Amino acid sequence: MKYIKPFISGIPWNCSRYYSAMSLTETQSEHEHDGREYERFLQANNRELNALFGYPNNSIKTSKYTALNFLPLNLFEQFQRLANAYFLLLLFLQLIPQISSLAWYTTVIPLVVVLSITGVKDAIDDWKRHQSDNQVNNHSVPLLADDGRVKEEKWMNVEVGDIIKLKNDQAVPADLLLLSSSEPYSLAYIETADLDGETNLKVKQAISVTSDMGDNLDLLSTFDGEVRCDPPNNKLDKFTGILTYKRKSYSLDHDKLLLRGCIIRNTDWCYGLVIYTGPDTKLMQNSGKSIFKRTHMDHLMNLFVIWIFLFLGAMCFMLAIGHGIWENKKGYHFQIFLPQESYVSSSVISAIFIFWSYFIILNTMVPISLYVSVEIIRLGNSFYINWDRKMFYEPKNTPAQARTTTLNEELGQVKYVFSDKTGTLTQNIMIFKKCSINGKAYGSSCDKEGLREPGFEKEEGDFYNKLTSPKCLFHDQTLMEAVKKGDHWVHMFFLSLSLCHTVMSQEKVEGELVYQAQSPDEGALVTAARNLGFVFRSRTSETITVVEMGKTRVYQLLAILDFSSVRKRMSVIVRTPENRVMLFCKGADTIISELLHRSCVALNNVTMEHLDDFASDGLRTLMVAYRELDDKFFNTWSKKHNEACLSAKDREIKLSVVYAEIEKDLMLLGATGIEDKLQDGVPETIITLNKAKIKIWVLTGDKQETAINIAYSCNVFEDEMDGVFMIEGKDSETILQELRTARGKMKPESLLESDPVNIYLKKKPKRTFTMPEEAFALEGNLELELLRTASLCKGVICCRMTPFQKAQVVELVKRYKKVVTLAIGDGANDVSMIKAAHIGVGISGQEGMQAMLNSDFAFSQFCYLQRLLLVHGRWSYNRMCKFLSYFFYKNFVFTLVHFWYAFFNGFSAQAVYDTWFITCYNLIYTSLPVLGLSLFEQDVNETWSLHFPELYIPGQHNLYFNKKEFVKCLIHGIYSSFVLFFVPMGTIYNSERSDGKDISDIQTFCLIVQTSLIWMVTVQIALKTTYWTMISHFFIWGSLGFYFCILFFLYSDGLCLMFPSIFQFLGVARNTMNQSQIWLSLILSVILCVIPAFGYQFLQPLVWPVNVDKVFDRINHCKTRPPQVRVRTKLKHPSLRRSAYAFSHKQGFGALITSGKTTKIKPNKRNSFPVKK
Repeated sequence: MKYIKPFISGIPWNCSRYYSAMSLTETQSEHEHDGREYERFLQANNRELNALFGYPNNSIKTSKYTALNFLPLNLFEQFQRLANAYFLLLLFLQLIPQISSLAWYTTVIPLVVVLSITGVKDAIDDWKRHQSDNQVNNHSVPLLADDGRVKEEKWMNVEVGDIIKLKNDQAVPADLLLLSSSEPYSLAYIETADLDGETNLKVKQAISVTSDMGDNLDLLSTFDGEVRCDPPNNKLDKFTGILTYKRKSYSLDHDKLLLRGCIIRNTDWCYGLVIYTGPDTKLMQNSGKSIFKRTHMDHLMNLFVIWIFLFLGAMCFMLAIGHGIWENKKGYHFQIFLPQESYVSSSVISAIFIFWSYFIILNTMVPISLYVSVEIIRLGNSFYINWDRKMFYEPKNTPAQARTTTLNEELGQVKYVFSDKTGTLTQNIMIFKKCSINGKAYGSSCDKEGLREPGFEKEEGDFYNKLTSPKCLFHDQTLMEAVKKGDHWVHMFFLSLSLCHTVMSQEKVEGELVYQAQSPDEGALVTAARNLGFVFRSRTSETITVVEMGKTRVYQLLAILDFSSVRKRMSVIVRTPENRVMLFCKGADTIISELLHRSCVALNNVTMEHLDDFASDGLRTLMVAYRELDDKFFNTWSKKHNEACLSAKDREIKLSVVYAEIEKDLMLLGATGIEDKLQDGVPETIITLNKAKIKIWVLTGDKQETAINIAYSCNVFEDEMDGVFMIEGKDSETILQELRTARGKMKPESLLESDPVNIYLKKKPKRTFTMPEEAFALEGNLELELLRTASLCKGVICCRMTPFQKAQVVELVKRYKKVVTLAIGDGANDVSMIKAAHIGVGISGQEGMQAMLNSDFAFSQFCYLQRLLLVHGRWSYNRMCKFLSYFFYKNFVFTLVHFWYAFFNGFSAQAVYDTWFITCYNLIYTSLPVLGLSLFEQDVNETWSLHFPELYIPGQHNLYFNKKEFVKCLIHGIYSSFVLFFVPMGTIYNSERSDGKDISDIQTFCLIVQTSLIWMVTVQIALKTTYWTMISHFFIWGSLGFYFCILFFLYSDGLCLMFPSIFQFLGVARNTMNQSQIWLSLILSVILCVIPAFGYQFLQPLVWPVNVDKVFDRINHCKTRPPQVRVRTKLKHPSLRRSAYAFSHKQGFGALITSGKTTKIKPNKRNSFPVKK
């Protein structure tokens, strides 16, 4: 792009369009080899030129399939599953008559059913994504057309270089350069809740050259400015560029850019030039890469399928060798009656064919219905989440949503929770709760729901309360009386709050004030003063108008000493109507207490005690003070202040020195306590999750002090903890030392060279893992030091995190800890983190929908997380584990009977069972009982699950289904198959019926074995079931009865006579089931198979108890004797007072106020045109 400037600026535009387009295209082609955009160039109102660069349109696409590619793409994805690919191979083998030992439909029918069910589910999920995309892409926005008129256009048709018009409360459809607005000096107020979860307004301002265009459509339509700026990136707070217009260049920065996802507030209209569209917008750039999430159970199942495949191959090899030996020793005797086929020239060739025949007949070792059953179970458990009324948020009519059906059991294995702060743990609503004035504390009188107690209704005739705000719920009768009586210090305190701020006020309707504050803290303080009779009504660059006790007073604004992160305070200097010069100051108590006059020592001590009480309640505190100045001193100081303001070098340092000269010898007025209102139930939820051994890490963009304050409020940190470690180094060496010092205090042995991790690290080369900007703790060899230290802590707070860094922290834990991670957030800045974690949860509320749209699960309140994990997650995990252990077991038993039978049929690959029984075993006979177990099983109910979070711990270590449990299933399956074969074999060997007829035939033996198998697996699942319902009884015993119905139908005379080649067991069921020895054999087989499982289930809690067994004992004890409720008392720790107001407060509107740019000016007359639709 470096060649653009010479070609464009040197020639008048009306005769240079061809040349500029050519040069830009040539420059673009230089970078086509790597596909990267190094610099963006565009021209306003010139789609023809902008189209040469191939910028994407403004549509977004989150769907995966189209009508054309669904079938091939979905089948390709499904056959990536080993079991599906295995059965496809098996189907091809069954089509080879020389080795096929089973009918082809025994594989085709189950495979088609599995693929169809999974395909339909995927199609429904993708259709929902298509609907969501279409809803967003088809939103309309007024767009300036070529003819100079405004017409409505769909979002997806907006292109780079277009000029669009936005109105109040309208969402920004693309990243725009603000050109002009209805507000004075082209200011625009935006809400960025959808990006960062913050509901306080931000201010954007257009550059002067475009602000003069206003809403003049003639000027806007002929605007041909050229913009060169950064290529698309994910940095929400950074943007640099140059606007060239009429051969002059103007610098562009982030304060002039409106990002997609923002909402226009308190601005009638504004115009913007489209810079980035669709996937190039910063919102979508922060969405991260969509990945297909698979659970740990999926990986484990794939591993076990490989094991089974190897075990199957070993068995087939053994049986093929057995067949070869049998052919050499005995097989040639049968060739007279059963001559070999012409293609079988030797016993070796015969053994090779038998290998593949057994590979087909033993295929049920790898159960094809496993995956479709898993999908049905996950779908059912997802519905439970959607239907849970206790996770329904009534105020916003929002239910919980399981947006994916593949991660349910993963919810029962979470070890780390990564949470955003603003909008997730907190509501981003500040409430004025308490205050201390002249040594006396006043408190709020609200009930638990945050509503005013009776008696605090607005009284008619209260002259100072006509402008009260319903947003402030603070009420203290004693304080109200003090205000009414005219207490001097109380009036000074609230006068200070009404003057010392940078809030801006709007009053579009008489008596209805709307405050715009950079910090919600400031808004809460000014609103509290407003409700107590000191109403900040308006301001100009030189005055502040306050209604005091019903009387309007105008103060002359002399100076604003604005907030900075170093000063941690702000002050205003005003001249009162009585001609007194007053300085009012508020800020962090640690700072203000050092600036007080020595006469305030006693008052300061009392106030500090009140601050301790405020902090123990989790309130954010600050001090308020004042100083009266004489005119001579102020005039001298004012000259120094003007010189510092005009200084070109070290301006900030000089201003700080000047500020310090006047901000001293302050007189203390009091202190405030503001509640950063947490979402309902957050502290209790985090305590419960901690009991479940789930670690909470808070990843936030806020400053350290603010985050720590919230961490204490919501119990991520506790006052009773041994200590708090803060990593504040600015270089790698310092951070490394801080990390090791902290780890040495918690676990000294981890620093020794003999520590296993240190020995491992010396042998293994470290992988680089770099972070942008100054994230030193996540670079190179520090990442593991950070993780090792943080893992030892009870709670972790990561501050000043960018969206990308949040995702990298999650990836760090995923890579090294090998645990299940969950990320929860509410804004677009949390999307990368949500996508990076194993499980992503979006909070759907006032903070926007981006997090929810990219999440796996969504609900409206953080407190629902404990129910999602401890109830639904734990139940899903337990159900899935019981399902898998039983499913593998029943298939092992079913298949391995063929292995024992091989020793009695010359290893001829003859099936023990009827062909139809093989087809229906997994799909019909045993499907409903296992689904009933997997959908309705509960070891304990939801109340005990929440009351004893320790029940969750086994899932974190995957104790209920792992490699050890799988081997147990295999061993138990081998034993049961042995019993099921040899007990019926011994029963019918040389046996006769009561009428003297022989019953030792293959069909009778087949029927006895398969009936014993059905009975045995039914009793086994009954033993596994602990929560019996009518549905469970119907599924389990009903399936057993259904088996006999199908049995007599398939072996009926009519069916066998009509299709003798397909149904060959004529009369077998009728002739076999009336024999007493058959039923005795069945009972004996079932008892022998059940004894090991029943014995282990009985002895395991007694002989090999685990911690969770002790919890079950406590539950059983509590059922007979209800536990006593313990009240958790909050200890008072003065040393842990936390002052956070100043740290959350961003740079205020100070410079903007004193510049005069907030004063309403009379708009010029402009042309108006009809809107074309």
